[in-house]
Amino acid sequence: MCGIAGWLDSNIDLREKQNEIRNMSHSIKHRGPDEKGEYISHDAALIHRRLAVIDIENGKQPMTLKFKGEEYVIVYNGELYNTKELRAELISLSHKFIGHSDTEVLLHCYAQFGKKCVHKLNGIYSFAIYEKHSKKLFLCRDRVGVKPLFYYKYKDGIVFGSEIKAILESKMANPTINETGLYEIFFLGPARSPKSGIFKGIKALRPGETAIYKNSKLHKELYYRIKAEEHTDSESDTIEKTRFLIEDSINRQLVSDVPMCFFLSGGLDSSIICKTASEHYKKSEKGQINTYSVEYEDNKKYFTKNAFQPNADFDYISKMTDDINSRHTEIILKNEDVMNALYDSVYARDLPGYVDIDSSLLLFCKEIKKDYVVALSGECADELFGGYPWYHNKNILFEECFPWSRSQEIRRSILKKGVLKHGEEYVMSKYFDTTKKADKLSSDSVVDKRMREMFMLNFEWFMQCLLERKDRCSMYSGLEVRVPFCDHRIVEYAYNMPWQLKAYGGREKGIIRKAFEDILPYDICWRKKSPYPKTHNPEYMKMCSKKVKEILNEKDTILSNLLSFNGVMNIMNNEDKISSPWYGQLMRAPQIMAYIIELDYWFKKYNVVIEC
Repeated sequence: MCGIAGWLDSNIDLREKQNEIRNMSHSIKHRGPDEKGEYISHDAALIHRRLAVIDIENGKQPMTLKFKGEEYVIVYNGELYNTKELRAELISLSHKFIGHSDTEVLLHCYAQFGKKCVHKLNGIYSFAIYEKHSKKLFLCRDRVGVKPLFYYKYKDGIVFGSEIKAILESKMANPTINETGLYEIFFLGPARSPKSGIFKGIKALRPGETAIYKNSKLHKELYYRIKAEEHTDSESDTIEKTRFLIEDSINRQLVSDVPMCFFLSGGLDSSIICKTASEHYKKSEKGQINTYSVEYEDNKKYFTKNAFQPNADFDYISKMTDDINSRHTEIILKNEDVMNALYDSVYARDLPGYVDIDSSLLLFCKEIKKDYVVALSGECADELFGGYPWYHNKNILFEECFPWSRSQEIRRSILKKGVLKHGEEYVMSKYFDTTKKADKLSSDSVVDKRMREMFMLNFEWFMQCLLERKDRCSMYSGLEVRVPFCDHRIVEYAYNMPWQLKAYGGREKGIIRKAFEDILPYDICWRKKSPYPKTHNPEYMKMCSKKVKEILNEKDTILSNLLSFNGVMNIMNNEDKISSPWYGQLMRAPQIMAYIIELDYWFKKYNVVIEC
């Protein structure tokens, strides 16, 4: 994994923009601490920051290739998991390779097939390829949206980057937000619309989208859409294929030239990955796998069960480590450190985010990076296979709302009266835009039609928020985290699986449980879904509340003009009465306070200007 950025402008000499280009590169140094590379001409600048994982010697970037009268330059962030097959196909077409990096294979693939090369890729990636003679730039993002890519197009040029901060360092875009940006932050955050970069004019390339920039014009095209198809597999074949797809994805992602470890929560998804990897290691005589889990200081003392978090991870992790005989490390975080890391997590995301759910992951990854460069994690099985409570609660299944943020009341309550009057309407427009995209079959039952809509809501919003969290918080320390459940073959199979099969036995992710029940301990396989752990220590709320009181007492700041003092204090003083989370399953009163802290820091750190 790496960081990429670039700039095209035919009306200025980019060789004279060395300071800006240097700052762009430095801003994403954390994504690629091993090496840096630049290609700079009059019209184009391509920047690469490398985290060396595959082919350390021959995978340096920017990488160039001369082919049939054109010269191509690539900067690439990601991993291809079908490199071996692509290389073989290209060799049969007379291509010759210097090394064994996936970067080289991708570059040759584009030279051979042009923009159609994207249909051949299996992996997680964002990349840019510049054609020197035609002065054309090709941008691409992976189908599922694991790797980020932002851009800013202006009259005579375009700037792009893995992170927003790289674009801002060009000085072509400004840290300005308008009313739409405020709607995103206060009524949808920490999620954001698929195309939105929040700052005015900065946009995100969508998952499964390409863009071609030439002659000051930008043409975007979706090369991947999730389509409805009839599910013809029998129950037994569905179980077998589900297992095959998941195991195949995991095994493909075990390739690395540097040390690798595994996240283990004691839940179903991470346990499947760890079990499959441990069996692979045994067969290849690699020995034990190394697993990591995260916990918070005094959580065992303060943990309380609720509908969203029915049990704690520490009751299950030891069962799994015993089963796979892994070398396990538990990283225990101090609540003060989790709060202080809120600031770094904002900088990692360039936006207010998932608060302590972000900051704790950032600290967790920072510790892992001391010993490892690559890790595997179990994200996204819940979104694809109906793992969340809102899939199974008949009372909310057909509600017209984002199920992880059903009510806007708590969001409205922290704002001054009359501020952002149309927030609720904005949210509903985004909801309906998304549900309309759900491709359906006329033969679908009422429930299956709704489940396709729920799938798209989760895929385009909740899942993207979690993937963004995982990318930024891991890459902030230069740790590559792979997510095997995000294989597009799994996505497509899950989308078209009838609900009665997906929820096999009436359980969340029932089909996965059934597919792996013979290799997992029973208590692990049939454990009730429990989300990523958060702190339950009341000291965290006290620390956040103290800071928020300081923020509320400041005069003439952006937040002081937006927030309702009484509304915020009401949440602070009635913590136990918050019935609906701000977002997801975990963002309640302490996290709302943390979100205000992040907002305040973000407005000040980025010198945000509001244009309304």
